[in-house]
Amino acid sequence: MVEKQSPNQIRRIEELQGYVRTVDHVKKLVAELESNRAAKPKIIDGICGNIARELSHMRQRALTSNLGTLPDIAGSLAIVVGRAGTGINMKIRALADGMNSLTMQLDQSLKMAHEAKPEKPAEKEPS
Repeated sequence: MVEKQSPNQIRRIEELQGYVRTVDHVKKLVAELESNRAAKPKIIDGICGNIARELSHMRQRALTSNLGTLPDIAGSLAIVVGRAGTGINMKIRALADGMNSLTMQLDQSLKMAHEAKPEKPAEKEPS
């Protein structure tokens, strides 16, 4: 028997799906960065800036939610990609590992949100 999801569950699932879309977008930017390794520094800096901005926005949104270490990972990845002295290969490797970690965390959170038991309404106490 399929149980009906509560409005809070639906809200949480939609919120998590928004994070999944952001992670997918950043993955595409990382792939673009990887394919442009030999491009001019201005192009590489532009892509890195876009990735850092997306991850920073994601971190800010995730801080208000109860998502464990997801905002911490997004914040540290934004710092790594925004750092000027780091080589492009190190940035790409760190971003690939970090995006895999974010994907696993979001998948686990979505699974938990789908499987959560709907909370029962509070019973009124007799007065």
